[in-house]
Amino acid sequence: MEIEHIGSTAVPGLAAKPVIDLMAAVRDLTHAVPHQAALAGLGFRPHDNGMTDRLVYVRADDGVRSHILHVVAMESWATRNQRILRDHLRAHPEDATRYAQLKWAIAAAGTGAGEYSRAKTELVQELTDRARARLGLPSVPVWEKR
Repeated sequence: MEIEHIGSTAVPGLAAKPVIDLMAAVRDLTHAVPHQAALAGLGFRPHDNGMTDRLVYVRADDGVRSHILHVVAMESWATRNQRILRDHLRAHPEDATRYAQLKWAIAAAGTGAGEYSRAKTELVQELTDRARARLGLPSVPVWEKR
């Protein structure tokens, strides 16, 4: 099993919502099911956000999200876009600045929570494609919801 801090809060200095995104890899998704009671004891509840290749658990204290846990299959760990983009942004501060500026503009425009992620997709796709190419990986869509 592997677990890592992903998302904007994992990139020092990057503008971010106060939500910690985590990604954990298990042999296959069935291996996560027996641990749901332990996750619930830590405040994590199953959440369906439309992603079909993972299990998602959300921790919300007093109704405010504080953590999101993405559980994925180990076979996909090395090629996960979230991990690849995080590492790219850590290594390329100019791209992290572009991403932060976009995030601020989207927030300033009053974009709703449901559209916030979609509004970032074009730049996230560009940066992720560049990072994947550096690793010798093909481009794949970053939008993962059905």
